[in-house]
Amino acid sequence: MEDKTLRKEKNPLKNIIILVIVAFFASLTLWGNAYFINLLTLLFLYLSLAQMWNLLAGYSGLVSLGQQIFVGLGGYCLAIMTEKYHQGLALSLVVAVAVCVAFAFVISFPIFKMRGVYFTIGTWIVAEALMIFFANWSFANYNIGYNIRMGYTFSPNIIYLMAYIIGIGSVALVFFLLRTKTGLALMSMRDNESAAEVRGVKLYGTKLRIFLLTAGYTGLTGAVLYLNMVYLTPDSAFTINWTVSMVFMVIIGGMGTIEGGIIGAVVYVIIQQYLYNFPGISMIILGAAAIAIILFLPKGIMGTLHSRYGWELFSVRRGLQNKGASVTSLKDILMK
Repeated sequence: MEDKTLRKEKNPLKNIIILVIVAFFASLTLWGNAYFINLLTLLFLYLSLAQMWNLLAGYSGLVSLGQQIFVGLGGYCLAIMTEKYHQGLALSLVVAVAVCVAFAFVISFPIFKMRGVYFTIGTWIVAEALMIFFANWSFANYNIGYNIRMGYTFSPNIIYLMAYIIGIGSVALVFFLLRTKTGLALMSMRDNESAAEVRGVKLYGTKLRIFLLTAGYTGLTGAVLYLNMVYLTPDSAFTINWTVSMVFMVIIGGMGTIEGGIIGAVVYVIIQQYLYNFPGISMIILGAAAIAIILFLPKGIMGTLHSRYGWELFSVRRGLQNKGASVTSLKDILMK
């Protein structure tokens, strides 16, 4: 007799919808105009950042304000490898991922001794220290930064396809990871660390694996972001604005939901583009939207839909659960 508690949900219609969407965006280079391609390049890269932060905070309970560390390191690795050592793109991206993972491993020892708000503040302090270090480091060209000339050699279509693969890959990575035993361990650790440890979850090892994974993927995303932007400085590479955008996207869309990162990325990129020439107004609108969501929809757009109606496109449930069982909010995590 089939064990219903381990039965995974199947819905052919959802799979068809996902395949159609994936194929639609894959074919964009054949018919899309330059502006639309550039817009979607940003969308997929921000989607990747949102999914990684959501995996770290929304599913693992590790709320970091220092993910700009890896955006900046990824960008600088690309710049130094291509401008200083004249290496190819593939090797530069590999180095970017490796450096981000190695740095995350080094800082994990002191960072993981902190919990809750202290962990959040600690990651931010590391990012600020790294910004100052790079601004005074001759090897990184001080505060002048780098003009990444390799970015001019690639057509917008090629960069779009790279961003597309990274964005879609981030969704697939989170989806399949959460349907494994590691995914169950992450969510149980987020909900109650003590109970998870009693049930056999190795807290430090689980945190370390997810921290390294998100660091490497965020670094890869950061490298392609700056390949598209073609110029970086310490102030832009390690600014907290990167993490603020990740937090905004996840809060708007819904923490603890894969769809939330998608919706949040769409909303953020649209607002950012339409109000590009009015940075003060755009920040006011983003702040007002975030406050409104926190007050009236604390679980975000998708989190609310999931909790009330059980609707979801990417189900990570392994068995029969109550609606919204995996959905959380930033307040829930920080208050623990």
